[in-house]
This record gives sequence, structure tokens and C-alpha cells, in this order.
Amino acid sequence: MRVLSGSLIIKLLILLLLISLLIFGYKPFKDSLDPEVTLIEELESYKSETRRLADGSYLVAVRTSMPSVKAEMVRWWFAEFLKTTEHYKWWHPSDHVWMDWENKIPGEIIGASHLVHEYIGGELSKLRIQFVNPAEFFGYNPNDENTFVICARAGMLDTEINIAKMCHIVKNNENGSEMRSRFWLGHIASRKGNKTVNSIIGLLGNIAIVRFFALDKESAEDLQLHAKQEMTFLAKLLGPLYTKKYQQKVIE
Repeated sequence: MRVLSGSLIIKLLILLLLISLLIFGYKPFKDSLDPEVTLIEELESYKSETRRLADGSYLVAVRTSMPSVKAEMVRWWFAEFLKTTEHYKWWHPSDHVWMDWENKIPGEIIGASHLVHEYIGGELSKLRIQFVNPAEFFGYNPNDENTFVICARAGMLDTEINIAKMCHIVKNNENGSEMRSRFWLGHIASRKGNKTVNSIIGLLGNIAIVRFFALDKESAEDLQLHAKQEMTFLAKLLGPLYTKKYQQKVIE
């Protein structure tokens, strides 16, 4: 029987360690979703940032002040008003190109998928943004009369692969509201329809070292700039749109 040398044992142990790091990352049980920060009650404490997380994924966070805009108005925009490519271009005139809906029920947003073509960092992205119950991310639904929370799995439109998770949180304040946009890039999953399914792509795509090579700071910063711009546009157009809605109701 052959006896392994001490040096060979050390090499095997190092190899096993490297394989473990490749599969699990260096914090294998850390969950990059962070409700305690995302849903923090204190206003003006949420900060805009881009940051590599311990599991190799990338966090993109944006806080947008929305004077004269309340949480209910943002809910109305997503669930009721946004219907056409023209509306979508109002939201970001230079970056937004085309949109459609899948599984959309009037007045509802959970279960619908927003199909979009938009420029992020000068590159055209074709995305499918599937809105889900926030309880899927946070363990409970934080929506109330002063807070609107909308969460989604974001994926590629032309390929059945999800690539990120995201939320927009709108909290009322004395002047209107503040929106907290939060994206967790690098959450890879194959999908069939609206369901995520197990796959080799999902397994390999969520390995920390793959995320390190696939995600970069420039892309995260491009997304941060795009999100800031589009939510600033939304803050400016929502007030007049919402007022017009109620003026039409009075006329009717």
C-alpha cells in the first residue's frame, strides 16, 4: 500500500481548500440581501453606494429625493399607469427604448414581468424584470400606507437566465418621499416561465470567484447612474401626471 508523503497531503489539502472557496466563497453562509439596511425606518440615512460583497456579488444602492411625490403615486405609476413605450421613454428619454408587459393585471404588479430595452452605460440591455412579493426577499411584506416596496428578479430577455435581484422602496416624508433603490448583482438562476429552476448555470454562476470575474465596478457604477437619472425623471413627472388623473376623474 502506497503511503502519501507529507508534501502531497499538504498539496491535496490546499487543493480541497481552493475548491471549497471556488464553490462557496469565503463567507459561504452570508446572505447578501440585507433588509435591516434596505428597510431602515430612519429617513435620509440610506446611502448611495456601489460595493463588492463578500460572496462576490455587487451591491448598487441609490437614494433619490422625490419632493411632492408620495409612495401611493409611485405604486400607481407601476401598477396602473405605465403601459406603453411612450410612457417608458418619459421615465428616461435618452436611455429607455422599448417596453412591454407579460402577465400584467390592471392595478396589480406582483406576478407581472416588465420587458424592456434600455441603455445602461452606453450598452443596450434587453431585460425581463419579474416583480415578486417582497416577502420572498425579506420574510414579510413591508408595504403600508406610508411605504411602497416593489421587488423583482431581473434577468435577460432573450435567454431564460436571471442575473440580479432588486427592490425600490418609497417612504413618505414631510416634503414628499425618498426612494431607495437597491440592486444585488450576480444572483444567477435559470428560469422556466416565472419559476427559477436548478441548473448548472445557476450553480456555477453563483460561485464567488465567477462573480469576481463576471462583475466589475464600472458596470455597477453605470447602473447606479442610470437608476439615479431615471428616478429623478420619475420624481419630476409624477406630480403633474397624478394631478391630471384626478382632474379627469372630476370631469367624468
